[in-house]
Amino acid sequence: MTTATSRLTAEDLEFLGRPLHGFLSVAGGTQPPQPRPVWFEATAEGTIQFFTEPGSLKVRRLHRDPRASIVVAAPVGERERWVSVVGRTTMAADGAHDLCSRLAARYWDLDDQARAHDLAMMLAADPLRVVIHPETVHRYGH
Repeated sequence: MTTATSRLTAEDLEFLGRPLHGFLSVAGGTQPPQPRPVWFEATAEGTIQFFTEPGSLKVRRLHRDPRASIVVAAPVGERERWVSVVGRTTMAADGAHDLCSRLAARYWDLDDQARAHDLAMMLAADPLRVVIHPETVHRYGH
């Protein structure tokens, strides 16, 4: 069953707390949406945050139009379930390094030297933290 609200529920937060990929789309004017997979974190305040390089296309687009959406789906083999969050974004450098490190530990084995090096390279790029403030949350699940 599909439902819609303006907030993430406790069940949403539990689902979004798993190491799943989110597919992010940002408003692109005349361009069609071009979703990209991202690591993300659902916060206790009910927002979704991710990090990105300051010069990325998504940052340039978000400066022009701060609207974004993210869709997260259960992996193959599980019952169908997804959560979609749509809202306006804010961007800041503060907290980006900590978020990047937390998410790398969530998605990767940082005892692997190659992954630890990849994390160091991401941190050296001085990432931005992007926060989606939910306006509409859709969900589907059995």
